[in-house]
Amino acid sequence: MVDTDRITGAARELGGKVQGAVGDLSGSQRDAAEGRLHEAQGAAENLYGQAKDAVRHAAGRASDYAEDAYDYAEDAYERGGRTLRRGTREVGHQVAEYPLASLLIAGFVGFGIGLLVNANRD
Repeated sequence: MVDTDRITGAARELGGKVQGAVGDLSGSQRDAAEGRLHEAQGAAENLYGQAKDAVRHAAGRASDYAEDAYDYAEDAYERGGRTLRRGTREVGHQVAEYPLASLLIAGFVGFGIGLLVNANRD
C-alpha cells in the first residue's frame, strides 16, 4: 500500500517541473520560480511518504517477528510440559519397580540437602 503523500508529492513535483519549464520557455521568472518551488515541495512530500511507508513496513516486520517469537515460546512450553510429564511417569515407574532403592536414593538426597543447608548457617 503506497502512502498518499507519495502520490500527491509526485504529482506536485511533476506539476512543478511543467510549470517551471513553461515559465522558462515563456520567459516568466515568476512562473519558473513558482514551478521550482512546487517541484521542491512535491519532492519533499514524496520523501515524507516514502519514510512513512518504510516505518509502516518496519512495524509490520516487527509484528511478524513478535508473532513468530510467541509461537516458538509456546511450542517450547508445550514440549517442556510433555517432557516433564514423560519424566514424571518414568520416575514413577522406577519407584514402583525398585521401591527400596528409591527410598535409599531419596534418603541420601535429603541428607545431602540437609548438610548443604546446615553448612550455610555456620
